[in-house]
Amino acid sequence: MATKQILHPMVKLQRHVRSLVESDILKPTDGLWKIAFLYGDEWQHWRKELEEFEFKMQDPVSDLLRVEVWEED
Repeated sequence: MATKQILHPMVKLQRHVRSLVESDILKPTDGLWKIAFLYGDEWQHWRKELEEFEFKMQDPVSDLLRVEVWEED
């Protein structure tokens, strides 16, 4: 019986942002702060999560997409 691996919430955010880049809604060079326009009320939660992983809102979206493994300390 295969066990279903639970995705880290940041993987879900990363996949969504990647699809936005692939759809030309965001550019890889856009700052992470632009995600705020797409997440509305949920943005405060995601901003806190990004900051816990030491992202700054001026960092380019490409930095978020470059992460291969999300681990909590």
